[in-house]
Amino acid sequence: MTEPTALDEVLHKWRARWPEWQVAEAFVPASQRERALAWLALLGELADAAWSGNDPSPGAAKLGWWAEELTGWARGARRHPLGGVLQKVPAPWAELAAGLPALAASRTQVGDLASAVAGLAPFAEAFSGVTSVLFDAASPVMGASTARVLLGERALRQAPSGTPGEVSARGLLQPPRFAVGSRPERIHAALLRARLQRLNAGRAVVVPAWRALLTAWRAARG
Repeated sequence: MTEPTALDEVLHKWRARWPEWQVAEAFVPASQRERALAWLALLGELADAAWSGNDPSPGAAKLGWWAEELTGWARGARRHPLGGVLQKVPAPWAELAAGLPALAASRTQVGDLASAVAGLAPFAEAFSGVTSVLFDAASPVMGASTARVLLGERALRQAPSGTPGEVSARGLLQPPRFAVGSRPERIHAALLRARLQRLNAGRAVVVPAWRALLTAWRAARG
């Protein structure tokens, strides 16, 4: 039996958190599946560092490490296993690294949805630039749309704090809908929205397989 590689372990960690992807990835072009999975795993690593846990210090240190790692990807160097899939793509990795302070700052709720989107703009715009290259999109998704998706990721990780005007699952489910980008982005955004609907209803967030299949199919159609 083949021993799992470091990359396998990272991808398994993300798959365990998002079992819906097992059925949803059937609607991702075969040529993009490995890259899409690595991209989602990277998003998961950055989101965990930014928003998970009660103490922000470990996450801040992880984001500092990721800033160095992504800057290295721009120079052709890599240490993290995900770099074996992603670093070879000439995406704007240095710009993504430069946006990480905005991601770190978004841990603390400040203002309403518009303020939260504006605060995430430096990271969201860089992230959109990366995904447009990864998935050969004609043009990047607007940063504001990407920011709403990112805030959805945050809502899944942070319990409501009671801050007036707090960005919640309920607020993120209001129009406009999440971004329309490449097929992997559309499918991820649709599954995220489905999870937020379940969170808002007080249900277990993991989407049942049959509904994940239908959700992914509709998102893949555009």
